Amino acid sequence: MKTRKIPLRMCLGCGEMKPKKEMIRVVKSPEGEISLDFTGKKSGRGAYICRSAECFEKARKARRFEKSLSCKIEESVYEVMEHELSAENN
Repeated sequence: MKTRKIPLRMCLGCGEMKPKKEMIRVVKSPEGEISLDFTGKKSGRGAYICRSAECFEKARKARRFEKSLSCKIEESVYEVMEHELSAENN
């Protein structure tokens, strides 16, 4: 029986490589809209963060989302993502 390779992704906050299923994808859709993708199936450019608020804050402060997704992100978008992340963790 062949063992399947587990896809790993790097967290933008802490820089650790973790299994893709344990992480949250931040997506920039073809229309330019940025959102959290808990399913990992939305189309568009993606970046990954751990499910912790600390990693989200680290990535936000260092502007890693903007670098990874190649666009400017408004403060209101960060607030919506932070709210979704805290709702998902509770």
